[in-house]
Amino acid sequence: MPAGSARAPAILILPGSGPVDRDGNLPGARNNCLKLLGISLAERGIASLRIDKRGVSQSRPLEMREDELRFETYVEDAVAWVKFLKNQARVAGVVLLGHSEGALVATLAAQLCDVLSLVLLAGPSEPAAQVIERQLSAASVPTDLQEASRRIASSLERGERGERVPMVPSALDALYRPTVQNYLMSWLPLHPAQELSKVQLPTLIIQGTTDLQVGVEDANRLAAARPGSRLVLVQGMNHVLKVASMDRAENLQTYRMPDLPLAEPLPQAISTFLGFG
Repeated sequence: MPAGSARAPAILILPGSGPVDRDGNLPGARNNCLKLLGISLAERGIASLRIDKRGVSQSRPLEMREDELRFETYVEDAVAWVKFLKNQARVAGVVLLGHSEGALVATLAAQLCDVLSLVLLAGPSEPAAQVIERQLSAASVPTDLQEASRRIASSLERGERGERVPMVPSALDALYRPTVQNYLMSWLPLHPAQELSKVQLPTLIIQGTTDLQVGVEDANRLAAARPGSRLVLVQGMNHVLKVASMDRAENLQTYRMPDLPLAEPLPQAISTFLGFG
């Protein structure tokens, strides 16, 4: 919460894919990007709520069996957090902000509840299978594994009509292990840009120009899907919201630099969008 006793808009910050905690950290990759964002927003008079996803960090007691998890589980949880925020005495309306995969969670939740606006931060514009394909190629994963990934994703992205893949190459187990395939079958068919076109809310799309995981072309596609949205490109900002070069090794080092500050234009862009100068 901002200092003082005045009411303020509150941003629900939804983290990205995998076991990402409320601060934006993965196991072994502590960067504190979402924690720093919350602090910066409070300094500008804007409240925020960061959450540990179901099964992650302090939400681990709420863990479902991995094969029971679905994408809509995260959407339903986001809607419940919006209701929680609306019941807080100092909260004057709620804004949904999703980072990375969380941008799609925010987009779907915005279709189900009454919020002031939507902020998509480093959000993919294409279905997850295409994003995974781009990322594996950019990481120079061996060609045979890229081809195996395409075959597996093709089977799973048909959703309820798809087929599970019992045998997964060990190098792709983190992506496609059998216990996560039900989740993937609920996620892969979703098209972020198409879903955004259904949202009739003021929308801010923010993208860094040195992001190795999501590109400026994604931001442009999202902006095209939501006419009237505001697009902000932050020069030199990477996927964990820090200033970094396009050199892959140097860029990835910032994923483990919690004391490195956020790219300076980021919190200001959100503050301006919400009318806080």
